[in-house]
This record gives sequence, structure tokens and C-alpha cells, in this order.
Amino acid sequence: MDKRYDELYKKAQACGQEHILRLYPSLSEASKSKLLDQIEQLDFAALRELFHHTKQPSVSTDGISPMEAYDSEDYSEEERKQLTETGWDRLRQGKVAALVVAGGQGSRLGNEGPKGTYNIGLPSGKSLFQLQAERLLNLSRRAGRSIPWYIMTSPENHQETVRYFQASLYFGYAPDDIFFFRQNVLPALDSVGRVLLSAKDEIGLTPSGNGDVFASMKRSGALDDLKRRGVEWLFYYNVDNALIRVADPLFVGAAAHHNHPIATKVAEKAYPEEKVGILCLKDGRPAVVEYMDLPKELMYETDSSGHLTYGLGNLSIHLFRTDFIERHADTNIPYHAAHKAVKYIDDQGHPVQPASPNAFKFEKFIFDFFPLDERMTVLKIRREEEFAPIKNKEGKDSPATARRLVQDLYKRWLLEAGAAPSVLEGRDIEISPLVSYAGEGLTPEVLKALLDAQFN
Repeated sequence: MDKRYDELYKKAQACGQEHILRLYPSLSEASKSKLLDQIEQLDFAALRELFHHTKQPSVSTDGISPMEAYDSEDYSEEERKQLTETGWDRLRQGKVAALVVAGGQGSRLGNEGPKGTYNIGLPSGKSLFQLQAERLLNLSRRAGRSIPWYIMTSPENHQETVRYFQASLYFGYAPDDIFFFRQNVLPALDSVGRVLLSAKDEIGLTPSGNGDVFASMKRSGALDDLKRRGVEWLFYYNVDNALIRVADPLFVGAAAHHNHPIATKVAEKAYPEEKVGILCLKDGRPAVVEYMDLPKELMYETDSSGHLTYGLGNLSIHLFRTDFIERHADTNIPYHAAHKAVKYIDDQGHPVQPASPNAFKFEKFIFDFFPLDERMTVLKIRREEEFAPIKNKEGKDSPATARRLVQDLYKRWLLEAGAAPSVLEGRDIEISPLVSYAGEGLTPEVLKALLDAQFN
């Protein structure tokens, strides 16, 4: 152990990181071994390079131009039918899988468990995970085969997520068709580039972002599983969207029809200052520019029809061809540095919870894969039908706003199916995703059963 310690101390000292071993003498033998194991995994040269990113200038918007999108509202009934049938054909052939990015905790929402376990307050009390599972089960039943579901967790919430699914009997899903895997992590660095400790015997590691998902899939065996199943399209989404149409047949059909390696859904920005990245072209290739990087003159610019020139809001709903994922699983897309308040252990071994940002976290973003191909399919959708993000405990993008969006959509479905407005007035509306995926199947018999069950 002493020889191993000496070697790692010299390695750390050469890079100005010897402080991570300052508390080593006070540790138990098990903790000493644990800490040395973690230090062995660190690439100090790569961390030094990462720290240089914190000093990089802001992102340039030179060379950006508007991007064209297909509007789902502009499809004729025949076009919509054909594209949807193409999507169903891929689902029936087992060519489609779903991937949810679910590494976050619900602490900002007052929920101490994984974010996917959060109940937004629907009458049924269903969690985000359950709503998504039931939408996939609906499609699987109609397609005649199960849709594989890949769930990317974080080291922080992995075990709790798996236990939650086990306790819920996987919501009726076949356990063999769900693949849990952890995303990669990186050390947090303080303001001078030193690695933080999260415990006396533990490096302070933080998730390396959704852009590391393909590398994490390859490392975990999920990519091999995807290929073994013959999946051609992977539907990617965030766990905190209460209205997500997982593996949407229309979207799958549009992606398959155009057959670009990447497809994405967008929605018109609600207003110029909305804090959402915008999809555009940069040097002739697809890209996302974050809202804080978009110059004011471009933020407010409008086209001849009065729409925002740069108004295609990124919703983080994508489809990737499996061959693209395989080709770029190890592609080195850039890291982005974020200055955050990160809890750490000080040099005396005391835990510190800073009130202001004290460290840098490093993340890769999934949209940095977009410029790797010349073209992608962009489908504009109505956000009130498919986008109800849950980011904040109260106010905008909160459980309350998401719940209202969900229930308003259910109400529209019932009205379109023939329900009397007076019957729905003032009622909490809920339709199980097992009954209807996107408003279909609400026959008079089903409608009567729904209303009787909820209101009588």
C-alpha cells in the first residue's frame, strides 16, 4: 500500500493535486484503498486541459443562419397518415428504442428521490416514470412487440432508480426490455483548478452531461444491446417532460422518411427572451445556440411573416440512427464549464456547503453532436401538446404548470371525442396513457367509462 501511495502522491504532486491525499493518514485501511482506487482513475493532464475551458471566451455566433423545419401542422391528412404508418412499421419491426436521460435528483422540487419518481399531482398520483412507461406500453401493445427502454441514471441515483422500478414491478414492463446504465462522471475543480473531495475518502465527482450518453452506452454495454436487438432509431428525451410522446410514430416516420442520421423536435419560442436554446445553422451545419449567447439583435429579428428569425426552440427531443451513435460514441465533442456551488471537504476534513459558486462542473451537451452531420430532420410541433418541463418548484416550468398542461390536453381530447363541456367544467381530468397515447381510441364506450369512473 505504501508503494502505491508513494507513486500516486508523486503523480498528484506533479500536477499540483497532492491536497487530495492530505487526509490520507487519518483514514481506515478500507478508506485508504478506496481513495487510492479513485485517484488511479484520474487523468490529471486531461483535468488541467479541462480547467483551461473555464477561461475560454464566450461562444461565437459568427456564421449562423436560420434553419428550415417541417411544420407538423402543415402536413396534409394523407401525408400525416403515411408518415405515421411508416413509424408504426418501424415499431412493428423492432427498429425503434427509447432512451431517457434520468440522472437528476428531485431535490429542487422538494423530492429527495430521483426526478423520474416525482408525482406532479395528477389524481392517480402517477410518477413521471410511470406516465412514460405506460405510453411505451400502449405503443408496444399496438405494435405487437415491446419497445426497448434505456434509462441513463447517475451514480447518485442509480440504485434508488432500480429499486423504484423493482418495487413498482416495472409498471408492467418486461424487465429484460429495460436497460439501466450509469452516466460518466468527472471531478469538480475549484477556482484554481484543484480537485475537490466530497468526503475524506472520496473524490467529488459530478455527472459529465447528457452529451456523454453515447460513450456511457458503449461503456455499459447498452450500445451492444441496441445493436443486438437490431434497433435502427433511438428516441432520446429528458425525464422531466410530463407530456413527452415517447417513440412518437409520426416523428419516427418523418425521421425514417428523410433518413438523416439525426432528427429533432422544436417549438416556436414563446417570446424572444425565452431561456431556451435555438436551432440554427452555423457555418452551414446544424447547431444549437444557447439563449445567453444569442446577440440581442438576432434575438428580436423577425422574418417577412412576423415570426422570429431564430425562433426554433430546442426541446431536447431527438432521434438518432444507431449507426450514427456507433460511429460517434467516442467522438470528442467539447466540454462546457459551469460555475456552481459544490459541497466539499476542506483541508481539515470538515464539510463545507458554500452559499455562492466555488467550483466548476464540466458537461458535454447532446446537441454538440448535431454539427457532425451536414443535415438533420427538424419537425416543429405544438408545445402545449408535447412539452411540459418541470424545472422549478414553483412558478414557470413547475409541477403546477406541467399538471395544468397535461390536464388541459386531456380535456381537449375529451371534448374532441364528444364529451359535453358542462360535464368537464371545474373537474380534474386524467386519461391513462394505457387508454390513449395521443387522443386516439376515445370511442363513445371508452368515453362513457372514463367519465363514469372519474366523476360518478
